[in-house]
Amino acid sequence: MNVMTVDGYQARIEYDAETDQFRGEILGLNGGADFYGRNPKELRAEFRKSLAVFLEVCREKGIEPRRSYSGRFNLRIPAELHERLAIVAQAEGKSINTVAQEALQQRLTA
Repeated sequence: MNVMTVDGYQARIEYDAETDQFRGEILGLNGGADFYGRNPKELRAEFRKSLAVFLEVCREKGIEPRRSYSGRFNLRIPAELHERLAIVAQAEGKSINTVAQEALQQRLTA
């Protein structure tokens, strides 16, 4: 995964063959903001500009720039995986939720 971070905001970076540039899309916003650059230095500068414009528009309109998350989501998994997860949780004296949180945290820090 190609991610660039500026001022605590992350953007997914992809190559756009049509424009022969890299395209960034800022993630986790209450709206859309993207930017283009031919190299990492230019891409980072354009990220900063795009973010500044987005944040200014949010200030003007009284909108919270970051999308809010409740801390809850539904996850559908195969029954066999659910069973294995339940057994591991029981064996460790933990809830399924705790084991799942630990696995997700480990994946995100890897």
